[in-house]
Amino acid sequence: MIEQIRPGVSARRARFVLFDFDGTVSLIRAGWVEVMVPMMVEILAELKTGESEQQLRAIVEDFVARLTGKQTMYQMIELADQVEKRGGKPLDPLVYKRMYLDRLNDKIRDRIAELRARKVSPEKYLVPGARQMVEALAERGLTMFLASGTDHEYMRDEARLLDIDRYFQGGVYGALDDYKSFSKQILIRKVIDEANCRGEEFLGFGDGYVEIENVKEVGGIAVGVATDEPECRKVDEWKRQRLAGVGADFIIPNFLCHKDLLSVLFPD
Repeated sequence: MIEQIRPGVSARRARFVLFDFDGTVSLIRAGWVEVMVPMMVEILAELKTGESEQQLRAIVEDFVARLTGKQTMYQMIELADQVEKRGGKPLDPLVYKRMYLDRLNDKIRDRIAELRARKVSPEKYLVPGARQMVEALAERGLTMFLASGTDHEYMRDEARLLDIDRYFQGGVYGALDDYKSFSKQILIRKVIDEANCRGEEFLGFGDGYVEIENVKEVGGIAVGVATDEPECRKVDEWKRQRLAGVGADFIIPNFLCHKDLLSVLFPD
């Protein structure tokens, strides 16, 4: 099902395409929220401010969602700020990030192992229809970029295990410890500046608030992938509202509609 929020919009002039990675293409890290949020709630609860676990969870879920799509470091910086606001002495955000990654790696270790050992098809951990969509765009001769808030070394390895890195001739980009040196916004603006690209020539796909906002900031066309992870068979209504709210032109639950979506994006 394709929801076209802005009638008449198309990507017929697109030359460049940006795909977010986690939740848009890859499901390797599905469930990361259920790792990050409890860890943060646990850290804030230790300060014994009198706030209930439910109150803390609501606060954490709000800022984690607001920052989804940016580098993980930004969520950890916000956690440190929340600790400080409550009179605590926060750890370095990089320490919090490593704590989170240790927990997440425990959760996804078996997924990585079975992919590395080729015990399962990469399709098990791809959003349905994602490969067909990426292949179709590559065949159109569009220059594609893959970007993520996940650390560069992990993200590149996971893209390779899913056998999708080969489609992204523009490059595969992940987060760096020097978080100010890379962002999806920086990448988009670099592409536009170096290629003398107009906004209408830029197409973006993402399940996060940030990448959709970044694409719309430059006048691009944005497809919100409101995946209801890990099955990705229906639209996640909460994601849909946030993606539509920052200007997504289209909303889809997955890429099984890729043929119809291509027809809408690239009308004859």
